[in-house]
Amino acid sequence: MGKITGFMDYSRRDVAEREPAQRVRDWEEFHLPLAEDLREKQGARCMNCGVPFCQAGIIWEGAPFGCPLHNLIPEWNDMIMSGNWSHALARLLKTNNFPEFTGRVCPAPCERACLCRLYEDSVTIRDNELCVIEKGFALGKVKPRFAPHRSGQRVAVVGSGPAGLAVADQLNHRGHSVTIIEREDRPGGLLTYGIPNMKLPKEIVQRRIDLMTQEGVTFVTGQNAANPKVAKRLLEEYDAIVLCCGAEAPRPLGVDWQGVSGVCYAADFLKAAVQRQQFGLEPEIPTAAGRDVIVIGTGDTASDCAATALRQGCKSVTQLVRRKREDYLNAEGTLPSGYAQEEVQALFGQDPRRFAVQVKELVRDGSGALSALVTTDGDTLPCQLLIAATGAVGCREDVCKAFGVEMDRTVRTAEGSYQTSEEKVFAAGDMRRGQSLVVWAIAEGRAAAVQVDRFLSGYTNLK
Repeated sequence: MGKITGFMDYSRRDVAEREPAQRVRDWEEFHLPLAEDLREKQGARCMNCGVPFCQAGIIWEGAPFGCPLHNLIPEWNDMIMSGNWSHALARLLKTNNFPEFTGRVCPAPCERACLCRLYEDSVTIRDNELCVIEKGFALGKVKPRFAPHRSGQRVAVVGSGPAGLAVADQLNHRGHSVTIIEREDRPGGLLTYGIPNMKLPKEIVQRRIDLMTQEGVTFVTGQNAANPKVAKRLLEEYDAIVLCCGAEAPRPLGVDWQGVSGVCYAADFLKAAVQRQQFGLEPEIPTAAGRDVIVIGTGDTASDCAATALRQGCKSVTQLVRRKREDYLNAEGTLPSGYAQEEVQALFGQDPRRFAVQVKELVRDGSGALSALVTTDGDTLPCQLLIAATGAVGCREDVCKAFGVEMDRTVRTAEGSYQTSEEKVFAAGDMRRGQSLVVWAIAEGRAAAVQVDRFLSGYTNLK
């Protein structure tokens, strides 16, 4: 602990944000970095607790508490305070493969566990983390790392989201030859197609993929492992398979929308938005431009959909929330607003959320297109695009069937294990755990890599 009184001497200083009314005009990141001297003071606020609960990584009363990766937070906070950025980077990368992702999109359960929060505000752990990794890239400190020898064992990882990238990164550095099989035409999974550019720029994802490619990981895109022929070939050619296909089975909307155009699930809407905005494609899912948009849900994905609709030029946006408003109040009794709600407020003058209300009926025009919906409150809202951010109920069945692994809602594995009912097939991430956070997916990938390495080598030195 470099400064004993740091948590008393300095107040929390969050990064500045571009004005909501201005940032909705583009797809660029809207957080502005702190000056280096101010960031060092934020590192100095860390109390170096005897028991650093920020590293706990547990589920407490149904919510994540502390970092699932068990990041060495007090250590690199101390290094930030000292200006020792190289050492801070080394300690950060010891437990987190991709801090440039978690530093942008993680909801920071570490900060909820920060003891400094008992007295004042928690330490800016997530922002400190992002500063360390981005400074590392800027200074050329993040370089390709190569295994000292190759094991001769081949591993196929199905899915290139955060879990798949993590298990591939770990096993590649261990010396195994790793090939990532991706169904889409670009790697990255959720990181590429499920998170809007203003939260996670795609060049940041590509930067990491390029680095992994330099280190020896092979990416094969446009291959659907749900095809039994593809699965059979992978089982024949590789010594181990790791399934990291996410939780893609959406929770049903609850109303009949068969034959109604203008209704989609959030994952499909966000993927189409990225394809259209980033890659110049014209997907079937319509844009929100000129439409009255209604989003069902109030989580991070719902907010991403609302913010994306604003940037596409929607006519209006409303969020319908099943639970009552009181369920979302903070300790001070006020309703917190996320970045998307701030943007809607700036453009339309009101919070987009309506609480304790659901969709009762869809109204279509003569061509079968959605024109409005009737709520359980009895009113009719104009709507030409309905986006269901209702979450996921589990993984898809097709990949599991192709590889012959047992599943119920998710892939079945023994408690504490990542090995499926098929000896050489493993699973990790949302596909095994269920819908969760990016940081949990990375933790799953790292833990699965330990078991795969032991399966291939008879022992492991991975942590």
